[in-house]
Amino acid sequence: MAEIAGFAGMSHSPFATLLPPPPAGGPGAKFLADAASARRAVEALAPDAIVVIGPDHFHGNFYDVMPPFVLGVEHATGFGDFGSTEGPLPVAGELAWSVHNGLTDAGFDVSLSYSLTVDHGIVQTYEMLTGGTALPMVPLVVNTAAPPLPSLRRCVALGRALGEALRAPGSPGRVLVAASGGLSHWLPSNDPREVAGERRESLIHGRANIHAFAAAREPRVRAMAGDPTARVNPEWDTWFLGRLTADDPDSVAALGHEKLEALAGSGGHEVRCWLIGQAATAAPLKWTSYEPVPEWITGMGIGTTFPIG
Repeated sequence: MAEIAGFAGMSHSPFATLLPPPPAGGPGAKFLADAASARRAVEALAPDAIVVIGPDHFHGNFYDVMPPFVLGVEHATGFGDFGSTEGPLPVAGELAWSVHNGLTDAGFDVSLSYSLTVDHGIVQTYEMLTGGTALPMVPLVVNTAAPPLPSLRRCVALGRALGEALRAPGSPGRVLVAASGGLSHWLPSNDPREVAGERRESLIHGRANIHAFAAAREPRVRAMAGDPTARVNPEWDTWFLGRLTADDPDSVAALGHEKLEALAGSGGHEVRCWLIGQAATAAPLKWTSYEPVPEWITGMGIGTTFPIG
């Protein structure tokens, strides 16, 4: 039986690594300082492996085939976007298969990948929490861009099944569960039904030339950096962290898709990753950190089920 060492949820943003380090009191400075504290706490926990739940930003998954959940079981490769690590990442294969078997027994048909490409949506939080890329990981990619979006209730149920799978006999070692997802933020639509032209073609067929697609997309993302008027909803972000502090993911799930998007924006669907991770641990957050950073286009939050500092 494995032991779940704890859960850590963390916002990610391309600009956390792209922009120069902010001065004390500058946008993002609190988040980066608190992320360093969380990393030291994870080091003290000394987990044997980490399950990282996060989205993809059209570097691994496209709308030629778009599963709601993808589990990496053998090889994972960092795409290297926005300063995240490029190249092979260590995968805890035995643990990944144990997770797969447990989720299957619980009725979840999670897609498998023997060769998974992951982008900053997985890698940035993995690196910030572990201080590098040495700790064996199990990557679980959640589609948070556009349908087929798993329902919020389905995510909570998946999280509870994940927790049971990790605690099942045969699962090795002490495991940290991590979630990587921005809180409230508003992004251009990635729904193929709502975009047209070359961009729509890329969302569907970008797999054929991933690096060319990324090279065309990244300047558009970089152009959004540093806007102090970018929309963020600190009130909702604080409420969300409060619900997980109360061990109450169900009240978040009860919002449903439309209300979540109205309150947290199209990018707010990434909180599905947090819901899965916190439900897996089945423990309330004991420590939270929050800073609205419109210059990074999202609310930057951290929450852990273990004490920090």
